Amino acid sequence: MFDLDLAIRSVPYVLQGLGYTLLIAFVSMGIGLVLGLFIGLARSSSSLFLSLPARLYISFIRGVPILVMLFLLYQGLPAIGIQFNAVTAALIGFTLNVAGYTAEINRSAIASIDRGQWEASRTLGFTYWQTLSRIIIPQGSLVATPPLFNVFLDLVKASSLAAMITVPELMQMAKIVGGREYDYFTMYVLLAFIYWGLCTILTIPQNYFEKRFSVYKQAT
Repeated sequence: MFDLDLAIRSVPYVLQGLGYTLLIAFVSMGIGLVLGLFIGLARSSSSLFLSLPARLYISFIRGVPILVMLFLLYQGLPAIGIQFNAVTAALIGFTLNVAGYTAEINRSAIASIDRGQWEASRTLGFTYWQTLSRIIIPQGSLVATPPLFNVFLDLVKASSLAAMITVPELMQMAKIVGGREYDYFTMYVLLAFIYWGLCTILTIPQNYFEKRFSVYKQAT
């Protein structure tokens, strides 16, 4: 049975892990988004030297569960003399995972821009990077924003897997209370509502940006 009194008393303790949840989510998303942009550009390159490694990386990320990556980083690498603490391993694992998924989103967003814009930019004397940063990426952002926010929300929820390598985030703190009180059901229900509330709050900027971009599209 759900113990409401235990849930209420446990909220302050469980929320002590919120900082680590947000740290993993924001840092991994920020760095992963930048890496994903360059991987996406390499993926769409006509050079096999660039596109093949990018394709292999994306395929690996899509095919390997994030939990397996976390265990490899935290428990596997020490076997060859490389050791990370739990938080660092989680940040690296989630960043690499995000980079693989955002690479395809960025590639698709850039590919959605008409090739004529590249040609017009070359005619005006723009370099490749000037065209990309000033013309292509701002327009591609209109396409990429909704799926990127979805990746971010999935990342917030997936950060609970960091508890498996002892990162003291929300899931880990709830497991501690559940083990101490012999009531995991109550703690997992509480955790579900915490994640629900957190993701609901994080969708506010998504709705804002989508409305702004919608106005921009209508204006153009």
